[in-house]
Amino acid sequence: MNILVTGGAGFIGSQFVRDLVDHDEGARITVLDKLTYAGNQANLPDGGHHFVRGDIADRDMLAMLMPGTDVVVNFAAETHVDRSITDSAGFLRTNVLGVQTLLEAARAADVTTFLQVSTDEVYGSIAEGSWPETDPLLPNSPYAAAKAGADLLCRSYHRTYGMDVRVTRCSNNYGPYQFPEKVIPLFVTNLLRGVPVPLYGDGGNVRDWLHVADHCRGIRLVLSKGEPGEVYNIGGGVELSNRELTERLLEACGADWSMVRQVPDRLGHDRRYSVDHSKIQSLGYAPEVDFAAGLTETVQWYRDNPSWWASSVKPA
Repeated sequence: MNILVTGGAGFIGSQFVRDLVDHDEGARITVLDKLTYAGNQANLPDGGHHFVRGDIADRDMLAMLMPGTDVVVNFAAETHVDRSITDSAGFLRTNVLGVQTLLEAARAADVTTFLQVSTDEVYGSIAEGSWPETDPLLPNSPYAAAKAGADLLCRSYHRTYGMDVRVTRCSNNYGPYQFPEKVIPLFVTNLLRGVPVPLYGDGGNVRDWLHVADHCRGIRLVLSKGEPGEVYNIGGGVELSNRELTERLLEACGADWSMVRQVPDRLGHDRRYSVDHSKIQSLGYAPEVDFAAGLTETVQWYRDNPSWWASSVKPA
């Protein structure tokens, strides 16, 4: 089976590629990545795949690369909410136009299955309970709106052209190789250098945490057992406020609350995310990584690999 993994040099995509190399010996893997600031070939295994540097919005390149592909798994995206608030144009280009270009190339090449990796942020914010996949999309940031647009394009390609398109929506990921702009790697790399960490608002915003390895197990399950045209939430089942998460990170890094600086809240900051992942549980999914153990291992990975992240952080 020929698998094209787009955005495969990023945090989640590279975990997926490493898993494929380890567990799917018959897979012929091509990794396509633009290698923007968050993509790094050092995240990928030494062998077991073919790497191509390129952009999912490049029609001509995709026309050459796509023929013979059986499965496309799309991780390629601009993902950082703060960056989307400052300048949304790049998010629309990659997350909407790029996905449409990729879908069209896959359709032209008769790709068997196309899986779009999305996010729980497309649902907006929920005060209580958890979102099932049937809830409306009510995104509140330019990033989330662009991802929602891609999800709807995927639905349209299934309904209009009969393509086998599947969508996964995950909760907040953590683990090794995550670029230090997201909260866990940012806070950890700051604390390891003795730099205070910025906590938005009152710290009461709640997120559901999912280890990247569990996320990728869920994606592989949707590829093997999921149904065309369906959406599957992938959650971790561990909800923490940002304040609670900060306390755990302080403890893990041997720091105290004096290292926290409360900063003005993010514009349009969603208060709480929570996905109902009972649908994918019916396929056999369950998170395997204990959050406390996973967080400890993640902090230790950043402690052990300063050469990987040192050039990516602001000087102390």
